[in-house]
This record gives sequence, structure tokens and C-alpha cells, in this order.
Amino acid sequence: MEVIRQFKALSDPTRLRLLHILNEVELNVNEIVSIVDMIQSGVSRHLKILLESGLLVARKEGSFMYYNANMDPENRSLIQLACSRIQNDPVCAQDIEKARQIIMIRKNRTKRFFSTVAPQWEGLKKEILGSFNLNAVLKQQIPARRGVADLGCGTGELLGQLVRNHKGMLIGVDASPEMLEQARIKLPDMPSIELRLGEVEHLPMKDQEVDTVVMSMVLYHILQPEKAIQEVFRVLKPGGMLLLADFDHHHQEQIKEIIGGTWLGFTKDQVETWLTKSGFQLQSTERFAVERGLHIHVFSAGK
Repeated sequence: MEVIRQFKALSDPTRLRLLHILNEVELNVNEIVSIVDMIQSGVSRHLKILLESGLLVARKEGSFMYYNANMDPENRSLIQLACSRIQNDPVCAQDIEKARQIIMIRKNRTKRFFSTVAPQWEGLKKEILGSFNLNAVLKQQIPARRGVADLGCGTGELLGQLVRNHKGMLIGVDASPEMLEQARIKLPDMPSIELRLGEVEHLPMKDQEVDTVVMSMVLYHILQPEKAIQEVFRVLKPGGMLLLADFDHHHQEQIKEIIGGTWLGFTKDQVETWLTKSGFQLQSTERFAVERGLHIHVFSAGK
């Protein structure tokens, strides 16, 4: 019985400690080792037991395997109960602080990348997208008279195209001050566009603020993609729509170097699962070929 395997897995203090960490963030083995100060073989053995019990999930990203708590409905209550019982333990609290420092290092790496490439960003995207006009695909599905938020708006290219015929309020959000500065240069004196500094996982937006959200080639930069999708659900009005475009999963590590990605894209099933778990109703999925043998998925989902 699975529940017996799960209780046996949780009976070990090290495995309970690992679950507590991975309930907070998704990490690879090297990152976990740096937190718990154990040899890698020991950590891997405990992770294997947690995986076999169904309390963890894992996914391969390049040469690394990333682990996270399995928060499916049948596991969520048990994991939350177990973690709540040890969250005030000094060692466990220190583990979480170390894990957050790792996440901050990752975020700072991404921010440094964008602060450097902001003036050349559109050219870098062109290297990957080639002649494929992703904005044209997205614009066809965006209602002309409704409020739109472009998350990870970058230099404001899509906003600049929407404002010509759009009647509603346009909001652009980006975590890079340098990218937003480029957007302000490109979009001067446009009262219908509001630019905001903030992270997609913690949006500077009110609940149910907009009718449509666009996330175009953003998710692969984000450390916690599922959390970002949950945030989108929060800021969308009932009946609102999310348009999400991102790379299909691939194995080209050099692409991450060119455009500062965190992940090697995502499978169709991964994104659809995140959307469904966050409360969205999937409406359509399209797949398009771009340069270098890469593909982009465009998802449409309603709230």
C-alpha cells in the first residue's frame, strides 16, 4: 500500500528534512547537498526512497535532475502536515534559509543577464525566432477592448504593437529595470500603457485586475513556473484568458546561454498540467517551428 511506503519514508529524520526543503523549492542534487551537508550518495539514496513513495517528483533538465514535493491532491495534506510539524526546528529553518539563498543566486544571475543585454534583446530573440512572427499569432487572440497584462514585457515590443488598435488599458510587468527603461524609450507618452517593475511569481497587481494575460517566452526564465501560473490565475478576472507561449522541451544547452534561459523548455503535458492544477480550462494548443530545430507552443486557457 502506498500510504505505508509514505509513512515509512517519513519515519527517517533526514528524509523528512529533505521533504521539508523540497516542499519549498525545486532543487537539483548538488544544491541539496550544499544545504544538508551530506555526501551525494547518501542524499541520492534518500531521494530515491521519497520518489518511490510518491512524495517527490523529479524531472530531468539538461544534465541535472530536479526534485520537488509531489503536491497532487492525494499527497498534499500529508506533506503539509509533515512539514508543519518541523518548520520551527532550528535546523529545518536554516535549511529553508539556505534554499532561498540558492534561489536568490539564480534570480540574480538572470537579472544580471538582462541588465547587460537589454539594448540588444530584440536582436537576440530574432536569432532564435527567425522569420516567425510570434506577436502576430498572439495579437490575433487578444480582445481589442479589454485590459491586457504583458508579463515579462521586456522592451515593450508587443505592447507597442497592441496600443495602435487596442481600446483597453495595457500593463507591462518585468523584473529587469534595464528592460523597462528600454520599453519607456520605445513607448513614450502613452497614457494607456502602464509599466510596472516586479517578478511574475509575485506580481505587482491586484486580484482580478485584468481580462487577458500574455506570457510570451517568459516561463523558461522563471525559477518556479507553476507558481507563476498560479499568480496569473489570481490577477485574471473571471472569464479571463491566458495566452502562454514558450519553447517545447529541447536539449540545446547553448540556447540558455544565448537568451538567458533557466530551463530547456517544457513539454506540452507539463504546461497543460500546471494550467489545469492552477484552475484554468485549456482552450487550445498550437505548435510552431522556429530556428535551430526548436519549436514553440502557444497555449490558450480560460479562467
